[in-house]
Amino acid sequence: MDHRIDKLADLLVRYSIALKPKEKVLIQGSALASPLLSAIYAAVLKNGGYPFMHISLPGQEEIFYRFASDDQLMFLPPPMLLAIETFDASISVLSDNNTRALSKIDPAKISRHRQGRRQYMDTFLKRAAEGSLKWVVTLFPTDAYAQDAEMSLLDFEEFVYRACMPDEKDPVLYWQTFSKWQEKLCRWLEGKKRVRIVSAGTDLRLSIENRRFINCDGHHNMPDGEIFTGPEERSVEGYVTFSYPAIYEGREVSGIRLVFKEGRVVEARAEKNEDFLQKIISTDEGASYVGEFALGTNKGISQFTREILFDEKIGGTFHLALGAGYPETGSRNRSAIHWDMICDLRTGGEVWVDDFIVNKNGCFVLSL
Repeated sequence: MDHRIDKLADLLVRYSIALKPKEKVLIQGSALASPLLSAIYAAVLKNGGYPFMHISLPGQEEIFYRFASDDQLMFLPPPMLLAIETFDASISVLSDNNTRALSKIDPAKISRHRQGRRQYMDTFLKRAAEGSLKWVVTLFPTDAYAQDAEMSLLDFEEFVYRACMPDEKDPVLYWQTFSKWQEKLCRWLEGKKRVRIVSAGTDLRLSIENRRFINCDGHHNMPDGEIFTGPEERSVEGYVTFSYPAIYEGREVSGIRLVFKEGRVVEARAEKNEDFLQKIISTDEGASYVGEFALGTNKGISQFTREILFDEKIGGTFHLALGAGYPETGSRNRSAIHWDMICDLRTGGEVWVDDFIVNKNGCFVLSL
């Protein structure tokens, strides 16, 4: 087995969730990721935790959406709710064999299932904000992800492990050092009030007054590299044109342009799959408001891969998420969806905070 799998599992357990003896850990993923899932299971046991494995099968999600009735779409299995209510930590591993498996599924069915999982999502976000639930998401390389990224599987594996462990000899020390730099940036943003982002096809304004920026340093995503907050819900004004396709439940929407007034999306256009975009935005009231504003900081991730775990971290970008906000930022936006959309700043973009220019052409220009 690739020795990097054991190193990544150790990083997830010892650093990302900082496992303590006797803590209960929910481990989730597809059978496609069995090498990494097994390594995580072993690492949890070695560090004194109590692991519980929840494995799905390739193609299971597509089967569910094709055959589930309305009642089944809304059903939330009690064991899953119990786990998210009572476990100390969650480690989720993404591993798809077909990232387009849901491309022909009726968006209304996806929205209905999301509504049925609302209690799960609310519980997860509440406990995460309180600090009573530690969680991290990572990815196991598959042919499907490699094809989306227009790479061979070997090249994509190199990309993934390099992004997660830039210093393979001591990945924990690397992320501890990175965390300290980002924390300085978050502290500088404390007490600031207004943000303006200007780039090609974008002029957006929002309020961050009384909101907190979160240092994303490998404790919730691996790889990581962003700072984010939840803007004041009714403050977002202006328009934004997203540089890359936004992918949700296997459906790719490209050429997205959104117009905001008093925080709400009042116009949504796309060059591809515009109907899907509008249906997802109408999932519930909160789906048309912004739950997250973030700046990508990982310079080791420079290309678009069609996998949001990596793409939202691209150094020199910002992204917005429509839908649910994270309570720990101060966000009060609630929704059954959380959909990230990315805008590249590396060719002429600027980010202003109050009267200071923070980022120009994708590079931070602050002296911290």
